[in-house]
Amino acid sequence: MPDSRLTFKEMCARFEVTPRTLRYYEYIELLQPEKEGRARFYGPREVARMTLILRGRRFGFSLEEIRQWLLIYRQKGTRPQMEAWLTMADRQLAELARQRAELELAIADLAALRDQAAAALEEPEG
Repeated sequence: MPDSRLTFKEMCARFEVTPRTLRYYEYIELLQPEKEGRARFYGPREVARMTLILRGRRFGFSLEEIRQWLLIYRQKGTRPQMEAWLTMADRQLAELARQRAELELAIADLAALRDQAAAALEEPEG
């Protein structure tokens, strides 16, 4: 039976993260690899957690929010974790919508200023 564990280097390559990132996630207890001497090995649980961590980061959650969310599963189980997820997701969706509105306004302002500058360059110098 092949070993389903990944080495430290394989984990970095699979998730396209730096060794420093992987060590930091271990330090803040997001990941808990198996250790054999100085070697670290990541099983299916750690691979799944890393997938959730990176997805959470992509959605804009802090590492502490992700850590707390993952901790709920260990302490209370699936249902409370999913309830917490809904609360977190609703809050983050509202924040992303707010950021999108700010970006749309900034884009419109920048486009207007750009158009003004372009129009000024087209006017004959007087």
